[in-house]
Parts: sequence; C-alpha cells; structure tokens
Amino acid sequence: MEFLTKQTFLEKVFDYETKDKWEYQGELPAVIDFYADWCAPCRMISPILEELAEEYKGKVNIYKIDTEAEQELAAVFAIRSIPSVLFIPKEGQPQMAIGAMPKEEYIRAIEMVLGVPHPSKNN
Repeated sequence: MEFLTKQTFLEKVFDYETKDKWEYQGELPAVIDFYADWCAPCRMISPILEELAEEYKGKVNIYKIDTEAEQELAAVFAIRSIPSVLFIPKEGQPQMAIGAMPKEEYIRAIEMVLGVPHPSKNN
C-alpha cells in the first residue's frame, strides 16, 4: 500500500492541474483511502485495506491519502467525512464510498466498480 502526496497523485492518478475532465493515469484500477490518523473508523479499516492490497497485488493499486497532510487533495474530492474510499476503474468514472465498511463490502465494490474478481475466485 502506497501513501500518496499531491505530487505522486498528479503523476499516478489524475493531473487535475492541467486537465479539466477526469482521466485516470494508472496502469491498474485503484482504491484510494482518504483518512486521518485521529480518525477511529479510519484506523479500523486500515488493516482491511492492507490485507486487500496484499490479496489484489498486481491487479489493483491501493493508496492512502492523509487528509491532514494533503488538504488540497481532500478539497479537490470534496472530502467532508472520513474514511472516504475512492474506487477508480481503469475506464469510466470513479465512485466514492463514505464511512467504514466490512471487508466483504470492499471486495464487492472492487468486483462491481473495478471489475476485478477476488483472487480466491477461480474465474
């Protein structure tokens, strides 16, 4: 799991400074966790996202953005409540989920929004 700064976000996800329309720049679909260290629900989902990062290694990139350190990124995505988790498919528009969810819900979102089956499924 990689922590993104504004600079790495612009390079790996979306360069909102030069582009008006959403255009994902990554090679793999992505999940971005907008969090803060003081947020209890954020701390609760962190191990879940770490597990998912391992399970989906090479299929989905899972990133974290500290909303305290990266306030501009939080503002760009109008983050008002954390945790907020952004699911970014390779093609199409990203979708945001707000609040902590159980692991099964993250897996379902990765399958439905990103179109990536869980590695345990033999598809």
